[in-house]
Amino acid sequence: MMKKKSIPASKPSLMLFLCQIVSALDVPLDLSQPPTITQQSPKDYIVDPRENIVIQCEAKGKPPPSFSWTRNGTHFDIDKDAQVTMKPNSGTLVINIMNGGKAEAYEGVYQCTARNERGAAISNNIVIRPSRSPLWTKEKLEPNHVREGDSLVLHCRPPVGLPPPIIFWMDNAFQRLPQSERVSQGLNGDLYFSNVQPEDTREDYICYARFNHTQTIQQKQPISVKVVSMDSLNDTIAANLSDTDIYGAKPVTERQPVLLTPTGSTSTKVELRGNVLLLECIAAGLPTPVIRWTKEGGELPANRTFFENFKKTLKIIDVSEADSGNYKCTARNVLGSVHHVISVTVKAAPYWITAPRNLVLSPGEDGTLICRANGNPKPSISWLANGVPIAIAPEDPSRKVDGDTIIFSHVQERSSAVYQCNASNEYGYLLANAFVNVLAEPPRILTPANKLYQVIADSPALLDCAYFGSPKPEIEWFKGAKGSILRGNEYIFHDNGTLEIPVAQKDSTGTYTCVARNELGKIQNEVHLEIKDPTMIIKQPEYTVVQRYSQVSFECIIKHDSTLLPTVVWLKDNDELPDDERFLVGKDNLTIMNVTDKDDGTYTCVVNTTLDSVSASAVLTVVARPNPPFDLELTGQLERSIDLSWTPGDENNSPITNFVIEYEDGLHEPGVWHYQTEVPGTQTTVQLKLSPYVNYSFRVIAVNKIGRSQPSEPSQQYLTKSANPDENPANVQGIGSEPDNLVITWESLTGFQSNGPGLQYKVSWRQKDVDDEWTSVIVANVSKYIVSGTPTFVPYEIKVQALNDLGYAPEPSEVIGHSGEDLPMVAPGNVQVHVINSTLAKVHWDPVPLKTVRGHLQGYKVYYWKVQSLSRRSRRHVEKKILTFRGNKTFGMLPGLEPYSSYKLNVRVVNGKGEGPASPDKVFKTPEGVPSSPSFLKITNPTLDSLTLEWGSPTHPNGVLTSYILKFQPINNTHELGPLVEIRIPANESTLILKNLNYSTRYKFYFNAQTSVGSGSQITEEAVTIMDEAMASRQVDIATQGWFIGLMCAVALLILILLIVCFIRRNKGGKYPVKEKEDAHADPEIQPMKEDDGTFGEYSDAEDHKPLKKGSRTPSDRTVKKEDSDDSLVDYGEGVNGQFNEDGSFIGQYSGKKEKEPAEGNESSEAPSPVNAMNSFV
Repeated sequence: MMKKKSIPASKPSLMLFLCQIVSALDVPLDLSQPPTITQQSPKDYIVDPRENIVIQCEAKGKPPPSFSWTRNGTHFDIDKDAQVTMKPNSGTLVINIMNGGKAEAYEGVYQCTARNERGAAISNNIVIRPSRSPLWTKEKLEPNHVREGDSLVLHCRPPVGLPPPIIFWMDNAFQRLPQSERVSQGLNGDLYFSNVQPEDTREDYICYARFNHTQTIQQKQPISVKVVSMDSLNDTIAANLSDTDIYGAKPVTERQPVLLTPTGSTSTKVELRGNVLLLECIAAGLPTPVIRWTKEGGELPANRTFFENFKKTLKIIDVSEADSGNYKCTARNVLGSVHHVISVTVKAAPYWITAPRNLVLSPGEDGTLICRANGNPKPSISWLANGVPIAIAPEDPSRKVDGDTIIFSHVQERSSAVYQCNASNEYGYLLANAFVNVLAEPPRILTPANKLYQVIADSPALLDCAYFGSPKPEIEWFKGAKGSILRGNEYIFHDNGTLEIPVAQKDSTGTYTCVARNELGKIQNEVHLEIKDPTMIIKQPEYTVVQRYSQVSFECIIKHDSTLLPTVVWLKDNDELPDDERFLVGKDNLTIMNVTDKDDGTYTCVVNTTLDSVSASAVLTVVARPNPPFDLELTGQLERSIDLSWTPGDENNSPITNFVIEYEDGLHEPGVWHYQTEVPGTQTTVQLKLSPYVNYSFRVIAVNKIGRSQPSEPSQQYLTKSANPDENPANVQGIGSEPDNLVITWESLTGFQSNGPGLQYKVSWRQKDVDDEWTSVIVANVSKYIVSGTPTFVPYEIKVQALNDLGYAPEPSEVIGHSGEDLPMVAPGNVQVHVINSTLAKVHWDPVPLKTVRGHLQGYKVYYWKVQSLSRRSRRHVEKKILTFRGNKTFGMLPGLEPYSSYKLNVRVVNGKGEGPASPDKVFKTPEGVPSSPSFLKITNPTLDSLTLEWGSPTHPNGVLTSYILKFQPINNTHELGPLVEIRIPANESTLILKNLNYSTRYKFYFNAQTSVGSGSQITEEAVTIMDEAMASRQVDIATQGWFIGLMCAVALLILILLIVCFIRRNKGGKYPVKEKEDAHADPEIQPMKEDDGTFGEYSDAEDHKPLKKGSRTPSDRTVKKEDSDDSLVDYGEGVNGQFNEDGSFIGQYSGKKEKEPAEGNESSEAPSPVNAMNSFV
């Protein structure tokens, strides 16, 4: 069973398609049909009296209809009026006003009739009225004198116009008058003042009426308002007024609210369904009342309720009968409230429930016309046939009227006609034309053949099959060339022939065939469906918070069907982007440069294709420092406090966290602002503590997370009264600068602290612990006073008190000071020295009597110096050292002494004035210590079995040298250390020849000096004995024999060249990798030299990283460890072969050069050629 249904009007996806549906149900214009009105002027047609009047009436039909008009219910013969013409092929009238006609002459009710052989259709009754903009009637306006705080109503009373004018109030400069909760315009155009203030005084309150149809503005005479304040009244005219006069000198008092409009406690209001309901309440009172609206027994309708004119007007749009009821407005201030109840009744002009629709019937068919309407009160229904009441229209046996329904049975061609349904009540009427057209026509499909439909996947697909036929054809759909009829729940078949695929998928693509058939014939049509991928925003813009003047970017990256061409449009707050070069639209983003406050809002990326549209939005919040507060006001002025209030500035999207209040003292420090206090950001008032005799101004700074606002404008100034000082100077001190004076100092009070004019200081002092009276002086403009003739360093009680012209500050606290110091009189006694070790001693002394210090005891200084070294007996420049021991200490440690030396020291006491006399010099000696290392160790004259050692004595013997200790041991080719030999050498020796050593052997030497205390630090050195001379001679013979063989082979050129090459390779550098020699075993005479033939080479295998035995002398890279000897002459870096100086001392290197090798691979050591090694001795 096919599923059929009508297209629901509420279904958004089908709204666009409805236009096509309506067109499909119309009778094709090539077929006979009664007239249909297609266009007409509005029922209430207000025209501009200066322009031609055009009354529209358009209709279609077959044959084309003719037109006629009635005016005020009678035939309007346009041929008799030269000013009236009818457009060709149209019923539209043009009344020529611009060429002499008067619009007022054509006022009336017009109705158009369109007629052909199949019936007649009529238009609505069109009421023509020219617009009117009359002038204001002249009137004498008296000035309004009103007392401050009273209410006032300025009446506008505009002239009655058509349509009613728009009212607004302006001044002489054509500037709109500001309105507020206190001053506002009512719905009737009057200007209401809940209470007047002095600033309301002006002479140019002007009411303007704008008439839109004629584009004219009428102006009322200016109204003058004079607000009389009570202060002004008392000062100027109070003497001329009686006690009963309205201007009786009463202060401005607060008053309870009183309603200015509407009056009374209740009123009624009638509004029509669908209109806008406007209810108004304006109240007088001081303070200005606040208006609140409620509905008795219900809630105000959500989404349709708005408050205007500072909540004085309640606006409900699109009202319905459900909005009827009692609406209560309440005006309230601190003194009370008043309310008014407005009873609202919603009536309704007729509105359609079911409007009659055209009927197309074949001969013998049945049908109905239904006309149902509603309203309040219930409308009456009447029928007309071809513009004539149906009761007097020609009879039709196939027609039967049943109230709001006409029933047709077995119609014939003569039954064709146009029927009018009229639904009316006291608030209006509805008129609808519907024809009955009797035709016999085979099916025809109106949708173009092979029409292509493109639909986004997962969206509904609507395939059109607009058709016509009489009787009404049956519609069937097929898919593909040989497909079966479409059935099932995946398809919806609409009455107008449309096939709906609710969720189209990729496999829905294809060709669809629509077949229409009735008893008179059959026809088919093919359409094509393509399914496209949906457009998606795969990266949407994100909510962003930025600071003012920065840069922000929103991304909008899309994915779409390859066959669709998308367009990307950016919107701001659902409108076009501002025309500003700061907005840069890229392929996938929107960038805003130098962001300002006005850029705040919602940014939407809209992607459109021909088939779909997607969008994504993000909010941009621009934050900045707050705007400065304003309207600073000082209230509650007291002697020591005042209340400050202010209005916060715009927080610029970042909440205000706190307010900082600063003050300026215009009397003492004009232009300098000081911190006063701060309050939370939710607080806008604060009570400030004040000081006397200050001319205060205040300013407020708002703070949010972004920063501080600019300061507000300063408040008004407030001068506090003078008073005694509240405080005395701080940091009072008494310190003598000379032995016979006392200098008293203090921190002066600021002008802010002075509390009044004539600031001075009373300085008082007396000697402590002596029964003396206070001595006082009064000084001004200073912060120091010197008392002369005092004893040396005695304590004084001191106080400094502030005073001004009004009196003294509270009694100050006393401080203890001292008169001036003098140098100490005596030296410390009984100085003793205890030597702890060779570098440290402890000194003791007896403290001096405090009376002899004559000042503040700061400590003791110990002067000490080295007299001579006991080992060298040589004097040198005396450098005294000083150690200071703070406080009353009687001992101290002397570190860093030199061993085996003679020292002197003395001790002195120190006070604030300086040092006292020195104690007698005390001599002490330090014992012996271990010596420093010998100054050098040099190894010379190497032979096959001996080496000569020379050394220098220690730089610091630190005692009497008793001997030198020499230790040495051999080092083999694998860096292993041999047995250690130790020799003790007398202290008076400086050279030594070591004999019986192995030839061609490297030795390591350790050398240090000794005193009776012990051994000092050692130095190390290395040296090598030379090789065996016989082995060197054999090496030379081999070389010579090679040269001789080369000469003997000169006859044979090829052999000579080969030998020359061999000779060159053999003599170039003379170095052979030791590892290769060990592997080859080619020369039995040379191979043994690896161990004991006396060569100088150091052999190592880089692949065999054996750990050094017995504390190996060097690592495998042949570098010398620094800790072995900084003075060693041995250097294993790259350089020339080892050589000797003229004096026989060995310099240079004992090992061959290390060839540069690749970064990867094993290192190899090379030994020097024996020939080259021998030549180094020549």
